[in-house]
Formats: sequence, C-alpha cells, structure tokens
Amino acid sequence: MATMQIAKPLLLISTPIGVVIGLHEAFRLAGGLAFLLIAMLGALSAAIGSVVTIIRREQRANGERP
Repeated sequence: MATMQIAKPLLLISTPIGVVIGLHEAFRLAGGLAFLLIAMLGALSAAIGSVVTIIRREQRANGERP
C-alpha cells in the first residue's frame, strides 16, 4: 500500500496558519481570552517538547536509532 506523501507537508503548513488565524480572531473577539489561549498553547507546547526530549534521551541511552 502506497503512503500518502502530501498529508504530512499539508498538515505542517496548515496547522500553524490555523493557529495564527485563531489567535487573531481571539484577540478581535475577546482580548482577555486570547491571553488564556496563548497560555494554554505554551503549556501544551512545553508538555509535548518535554515528552519528545525524554523519548529521545531514552532512545539514545539504549543505543536505538531515533
């Protein structure tokens, strides 16, 4: 079965664009709530980053290929 080669690049481009548009609309509609949205995005990014870092560190310690 052939892999879909367009899906990953499409998601890598459309997701950040959607986040920027969402932040713009949040500031336009309710400025205070936009700061909560930014805080939530920051917390989720930090959580995902820490999980990725831990997985890479453990793979390196076991000698596995990332």
